[in-house]
Amino acid sequence: MLEVADMVPPIETPDKTHVSQQSSHPPLNERILSSMTRRSVAAHPWHDLEIGPGAPKIFNCVIEIGKGSKVKYELDKKTGLIKVDRVLYSSVVYPHNYGFIPRTLCEDNDPLDVLIIMQEPVLPGCFLRAKAIGVMPMIDQGEKDDKIIAVCADDPEYRHYNDIKELPPHRLAEIRRFFEDYKKNENKEVAVNDFLPASDAYKAVQHSMNLYADYIVESLRR
Repeated sequence: MLEVADMVPPIETPDKTHVSQQSSHPPLNERILSSMTRRSVAAHPWHDLEIGPGAPKIFNCVIEIGKGSKVKYELDKKTGLIKVDRVLYSSVVYPHNYGFIPRTLCEDNDPLDVLIIMQEPVLPGCFLRAKAIGVMPMIDQGEKDDKIIAVCADDPEYRHYNDIKELPPHRLAEIRRFFEDYKKNENKEVAVNDFLPASDAYKAVQHSMNLYADYIVESLRR
């Protein structure tokens, strides 16, 4: 950390003796440029965040999009940062917090998606503990794109839910309708099938964990 004294420029004086006693630190601008050349490695939320010991039932997940947002944020897989992909073309907002489960992999080469039901919106880039309660099978433009439905494991209003059938039917209808409609104005077709129970969610999370582990092992062999 820079000290205040380091940021104060030396006082000009005709006294050469005084000048010779000035700090031996390089000028501030040189130190800033020097620090910019040092390479540092930031944690990557997909690969460096642990999924958690309770997986596949309870797991960490990274929020990409907050509840009520019309902005489609997503993980930039190269940098690990959350980027703006687009603003939704339809007049809809995300009904719940949306993100991904770290150290998972799906057939589309992305981490497993998860929709987290809880009281409050969460900022993109934060992570929280979620409990799987079901699966929403979905086909996006002809490709499988299933979503895990979960509740926040640390939200007192929702943490007691254990299966998707315990949710009010209207809540499920809202979730389904959002995903059916949110790409319509982009002329992209999305099909949502019937929701599946928590047992299927556990299998889906475990399968994606296994695919990720296989990917890592294969990468190490290269």
